[in-house]
Amino acid sequence: MAETKQEKDYETSVNSVSNTGAKYEFYDPSKESVWTRIGVNLESFKRAPGTTGGQAIAGSNIKDLEQHLADAPMLQQKMKPRHLQMIAVGGSIGTGLFVGSGSSLHDGGPAGVLIAWILIGIMLINVTQALGEMSILYPVSGGFYTLAIRFLDPSFAFAMGWNYFFQWAVVLPLEITVAGTTVQYWGKDILPLAAWITIFWIVITVVCIFGTLGYAEEEFWSSCLKLLVVIVFIIIGIVCICGGGPKSGEYSQYVGGKNWSETGAFANGFKGVCAVFVTAAFSFAGTELIGLAASETPDPRKTMPGAVKGAFWRITLIYVTSLTIIGLLLPYTEERLMGGSGAAASPFVIALNKAHIRGLDHLINATICISVLSIGLSCVYAGSRTLVALAETGYAPKFFDYVDKSGRPLWGVVCVLAFGVLGYINVAEETGTVVFDWLVALSGLSTLFTWLSICLCHIRFRRAWVVQGHSLEELPFQAMGGAWGSWFGVVLICLVLIAQFYVAIWPIGGMAADPSVVASEFFKSYLGAPVMILFYAIGYFWKRTLPQRAHEIDLDSGRKSWLTVEEMREYRAERKRAPLHIRIYRILFSN
Repeated sequence: MAETKQEKDYETSVNSVSNTGAKYEFYDPSKESVWTRIGVNLESFKRAPGTTGGQAIAGSNIKDLEQHLADAPMLQQKMKPRHLQMIAVGGSIGTGLFVGSGSSLHDGGPAGVLIAWILIGIMLINVTQALGEMSILYPVSGGFYTLAIRFLDPSFAFAMGWNYFFQWAVVLPLEITVAGTTVQYWGKDILPLAAWITIFWIVITVVCIFGTLGYAEEEFWSSCLKLLVVIVFIIIGIVCICGGGPKSGEYSQYVGGKNWSETGAFANGFKGVCAVFVTAAFSFAGTELIGLAASETPDPRKTMPGAVKGAFWRITLIYVTSLTIIGLLLPYTEERLMGGSGAAASPFVIALNKAHIRGLDHLINATICISVLSIGLSCVYAGSRTLVALAETGYAPKFFDYVDKSGRPLWGVVCVLAFGVLGYINVAEETGTVVFDWLVALSGLSTLFTWLSICLCHIRFRRAWVVQGHSLEELPFQAMGGAWGSWFGVVLICLVLIAQFYVAIWPIGGMAADPSVVASEFFKSYLGAPVMILFYAIGYFWKRTLPQRAHEIDLDSGRKSWLTVEEMREYRAERKRAPLHIRIYRILFSN
């Protein structure tokens, strides 16, 4: 009842704004042709004249509705709830799970893999919960980057934002190359690698023409495929573990915990667990994209809670379950887990081949290829949105804040796509590998710094919210672990950084005899830290800004929920009156 009344009040207010002499200029894309809206004609590339004011505002405690509608991103709110749900559930599932888990099993053993992924998963649940709480209240352009400027320090945000941009810009050509090598599973003589790189780069460019909707639709369908394949593998894996595999394969008899008891649960001891700890952290890269996507959804208050909880189900059901199955099916001494690329080194494919189940290895390889392309599109999406926010806050050239009538951050998209041509460096195998190792190293720790900033932002936000006289009851969504959950995230991220440092100095297999090789391998793993410090120093000496005290932090700009304590109590009381099955569904999957 209360929610319906607030929605009616909001709709009436929007109509009154659009029908009277408005102080602000709002852009209505619905008045454009369908070709402009989907971004395929020349008109669509012209700059949008203003924000759409398309974000829902909840609550009666609003003094100037028109001002708050205008205080919105230039990006258009085209994402539907199903898009955001699938980006959260399947968006970052890719080579980290399908291929990288193989080397992790080899380095850490089945128990080491589970321990690392569960701990990092718990940390990520707290990160997404904190991000959800802030993004629902502040669905601003640039998401966590813009929040870091407000709640932490502009200099740190500058360093984190540029590192985050370069991370995705460098990953794009890397993923395009991986897609090319993945296709070569079906034959290396079909086309040369350079031709595959060109084809996949063109495919990504074509999808980017359709802007947010193109990315969201691709993510929805590719995530559906990835989830389907993983679920099918889990079912087949359980059957094989119980001895129900084909008689010609290795799983025609009960396997159970044989690979845990015979070869051992751990490989390489504590050092192996540390190495897997690092790999597990980077396999979750992209989970934070829901924070960027919040600014392109009409009503984050309705859609974000489901997306945040979807991340929990992805971690528990997809990652933990599938890795448990792999650890039971394959010994960590399996030779094919190391030295290959693409499907050849995928534990999913290796297990299916050992079971003599024909055809599914091709499905897994096709899924890996689609996953790689999906991550490539995520690179363009995340990189371009971050570049827009950097430009809007004065930390990047002004022309990058250009958003066209189709809602595309045009020059940001072009800039990230331009990095795709670096993929051709990999055609020269030895030289290309060396160049890319160093390019990736420049922003190699960016994901960890981003997650750290989200947790610290949440801690500072909670402090400022209370200091400035607000009640936590006003929040439309509260992080499950509260500020303590974010502190737990901070501690775990610091432990991952320590583990990365430890493994970088004392790698598995021992330190190389040549000091130059030791130094080279260390900086490939840890170069991101000094680069971050350098960017922080540049940001500070450029703008000369310092963190604000809790009572000075701006809690109103970009805010889209103005619900009072009484309104929230009425809202929650109404939801408690819902039938039991609906309340259970909301606890698990919604708000």
